[in-house]
Amino acid sequence: MSFIITRSDLLAPKKEQVDALMPYLLQVLRDALGASGKDVRLGNVRCVSSKRGWWTKQLKEDIWNRGGGGWMVGKVNVGKSNLFQNVFPKGRNENVNFGSLRQDASTQAHRDETMVSTVNMQGLFARERFDHRDPAAFDELRSDDNPESYVTSLLPPAQAETAFPVMPVISALPGTTASPIRLPFGGGKGELIDLPGLSRGSLEEHVKDERKLDLVMQHRVSPEQQVLKPGQSLLIGGLVRITPTTPDIVVLAYPFVPVEVHVTSADKAIAIHTQQRPTGVTTITKEGAGGKMASAGLFELRWDVTKQRAGPLTSPTAVGLKSSILPFVILSTDILIEGCGWVELVAQVRKKDLEQSAGAYGAKLFPTVEVFSPYGKHVGSRRPMNAWLLGGPKPVPRSKRTMRPRRSMKGVKRRLKLAQRVVKADLRG
Repeated sequence: MSFIITRSDLLAPKKEQVDALMPYLLQVLRDALGASGKDVRLGNVRCVSSKRGWWTKQLKEDIWNRGGGGWMVGKVNVGKSNLFQNVFPKGRNENVNFGSLRQDASTQAHRDETMVSTVNMQGLFARERFDHRDPAAFDELRSDDNPESYVTSLLPPAQAETAFPVMPVISALPGTTASPIRLPFGGGKGELIDLPGLSRGSLEEHVKDERKLDLVMQHRVSPEQQVLKPGQSLLIGGLVRITPTTPDIVVLAYPFVPVEVHVTSADKAIAIHTQQRPTGVTTITKEGAGGKMASAGLFELRWDVTKQRAGPLTSPTAVGLKSSILPFVILSTDILIEGCGWVELVAQVRKKDLEQSAGAYGAKLFPTVEVFSPYGKHVGSRRPMNAWLLGGPKPVPRSKRTMRPRRSMKGVKRRLKLAQRVVKADLRG
């Protein structure tokens, strides 16, 4: 079994930066596995990008060399069909007649469209019949050639092997792959199977129909820094609300989400989130979903990122101080929104205040935020990835700046004092 992390171009702008994140990704997987995660061997984790072509060639060679059946299992809209097209070993069949392929190219396009639509409709109809436990659906899966054999799974028969078969349809709509697609390769050496995506949750049920596709992140987001002062909250598409609960703490938020965000007072955010007042803030929440909003719990900013975020103070090319001698500490966490993205939260606190604070059993009292979502679900947390430091908004070139640059204040006070002395001298004279 191999763990494939797809769409890695959403994590960082460069391949080298994504490769440097592999230790972090492995640690996040171990955290998700719980207490047994430290004993799990994760040497077969790959981070690929079908859009950029990162590590897809190596994965294709592994599929070809291994042979046998390769099953692609994952949730909807994670890029399985796109990855399928990039890693399937096309054109490696023996005795391939490329002349006949060119001759049949004119008629193949129409045949492909008909076959894809038929397979998808049959798969969707079969899924509905199996969901209702229709006994006739099981009878149809009986093999006519061999009456004694019964197909006990939803796998369709394998397609005829060709050098360049019809690939799965790529779409942002969830559930485009309605039934499993089996494509053999290498003259019977193996086959690759694209399975329908598993549900990502029911968060989209609370979103307007015309805005459901906005939950899917298509391109990497370069968010703007949002400052949450005491008494303020962050609204994410009107669907999720983040409110700091620790007094006298300023929280910096970096929303890596494809929907609009808005910072406002906590009272106004509650009214907008629960749909108790009309507002001009753009929201994607369906009418009537306001009464379903509930607390998802308190989340601590408990991971120390002082070394990464202290700037020149801890940079080895500048001051180069150790983070342990600084009088402050920078804490962070990532708030996860199911099927949408994440929000990176950062706060700076005095080290003295953090050490003197004590909770249950002497534990430190970290800064906390409370998150509200539909039914208090679809939200989680993880150790911070520091994605903001990997590539924030690009600086605007001087030739494209629309605002006049700030005037240099060098020597202004000195010239002002000289002018005042001249005026006083003239008055005396």
